[in-house]
Amino acid sequence: MARGDRPADLVLRSGRLVNVFSGEILPETDVAVLGDRIAYCGPDARPMIGPDTRVIDASGRYLVPGLLDAHVHIESSMLTPTEFARAVLPRGTTGVFADPHEIANVLGLRGVKLFLDEARALPLKVFLQVPSCVPAARGLDTPGAELGVAEVEEALAWPGIVGLGEVMDYPGVIAGDPEVHGKIAAALRLGKVVGGHYASPDLGRPFHAYAAGGPADCHEGTRAEDALARVRQGMRAILRQGSAWRDLAQGLRAVTELGLDPRYILLATDDRDARTLLREGHMDDVVRSAIAAGVPPVTAVQMATLNTAEHFRVARDIGAIAPGRIADILVVADLERFLVDLVLASGRIAAEAGELRGDLPAFSYPGWARGTVRLARPLSPEDFVLSGPIAEGEVEVRAIELVEHQAPTREARVRLPVRNGRVELAAGKALAAVVERHHRSGRIGKAVLVGLGLSPGCALASTVAHDSHHLLVVGTDPWAMARAGNAVARAGGGIAVVRGEEVLVLLPLPVAGILSDRPAEEVAAGLDEVQRALRGCGVVLPNALMTLSLLALPVIPALRVTDQGLVDVERGKIVSPFV
Repeated sequence: MARGDRPADLVLRSGRLVNVFSGEILPETDVAVLGDRIAYCGPDARPMIGPDTRVIDASGRYLVPGLLDAHVHIESSMLTPTEFARAVLPRGTTGVFADPHEIANVLGLRGVKLFLDEARALPLKVFLQVPSCVPAARGLDTPGAELGVAEVEEALAWPGIVGLGEVMDYPGVIAGDPEVHGKIAAALRLGKVVGGHYASPDLGRPFHAYAAGGPADCHEGTRAEDALARVRQGMRAILRQGSAWRDLAQGLRAVTELGLDPRYILLATDDRDARTLLREGHMDDVVRSAIAAGVPPVTAVQMATLNTAEHFRVARDIGAIAPGRIADILVVADLERFLVDLVLASGRIAAEAGELRGDLPAFSYPGWARGTVRLARPLSPEDFVLSGPIAEGEVEVRAIELVEHQAPTREARVRLPVRNGRVELAAGKALAAVVERHHRSGRIGKAVLVGLGLSPGCALASTVAHDSHHLLVVGTDPWAMARAGNAVARAGGGIAVVRGEEVLVLLPLPVAGILSDRPAEEVAAGLDEVQRALRGCGVVLPNALMTLSLLALPVIPALRVTDQGLVDVERGKIVSPFV
């Protein structure tokens, strides 16, 4: 066909080709497609146009490779993969590299297999990584499932698996933990990419030990020096721009100010909820943000396409517009504003003018993926009282301080009164409780929280609590906390906000307690209601729900709370909430 001996199925005419190999924009370029592959990119494809060839005039517009998300948890959108695809394809995302460790922590390998089965029928290319840390950190949490070396080895051989998911137990990597290194070794033996997660700001010997342990990338850096350190060690620095964690601008300073070669920089979203996807966008928004931070447009596109495809060893198929590659192509009106007019996925028009073209196949979740909230008994107000070490007086407490727009927390020291053996919360303080919900153990971990701004008499409950997704309850009043927690449990999972005796909003998430089976627009509307209710309850953080969802993740410094208690992440141990 490239010789002109037979007609193409589709020809894009006279576009401005964004060539991510050479870093050029080539004017008046035609792209000819046969089936799902590109056969020709050049100045004149008229010899390939036959009577049945579909011709699309791209005059004055840019031809851009389909965007790739280098690191994402689809579950953070609270959407199924099908609804996620419906939200991101019209924005120009044609492929994602997803770590399904959220659903794996609830449903085990069966949950990963569900995602694989659902993704196979989608026009969005979903490349999965086998979750490496289920649970995130052994001994600090109680997961719904556990994936050992044998389970990881089994799943690494499945079709559609490109690597090992982010190795979050960075203390285990550094210390030479045989279980952690067994999983890394299994991936390396099969030639798979090992995902990284080094959440500590320490770039000394612990970081170098982590890099020596095998992870090939890391998305946890929040500073320019983090990106620089990772690339200097031969790792890819993945810069993320999620709903709540907005580390992109700082990370890009390594390129725009420190002169770092951008070919080892990848772009990702990590965690974006349905509201952000529908209103701000997906990878198109990340590319726009990179350009706004001073990165040249073609370089920003490279970071979101070729760099990612090469890292995951799939660049022979995706990540560029070139002969032999799959025809994942965007027609973009304005490169700097990154307005996507048309999306081709595997040579077919998937979306046009921001709307999906055609229906996506239906997928039904089995009964075992639902009804996963199993409490020992209904919750009572007494479950949400922090008992003090003394009967009367005042105690100094280690409190978790939330940080706006960042995943890490800080440790704060606060003095609180104790009456009749019960710690009383002062103004500006809340109690965070994690209720074990997989095994009916009745275990509840508790910690004091600052920086949320929750009003007296209010509470939030949610089964979106990374990564084990227990029932997280945050509040200022034990009665409201019990009411919120029980509402979510009765719904089989979800999010509830309570003020006094009134349940202000309840958003059901029936699939594994973390996903909705409703359309993206309905989920976004429900999240809007949750956000409005939280604002009405005095919450000051702009994306409080996403920030709170990481409260129980014991692999991001400084303090976290799990069903087993307060966790000092750097020390890797459960500590007393009292100093």
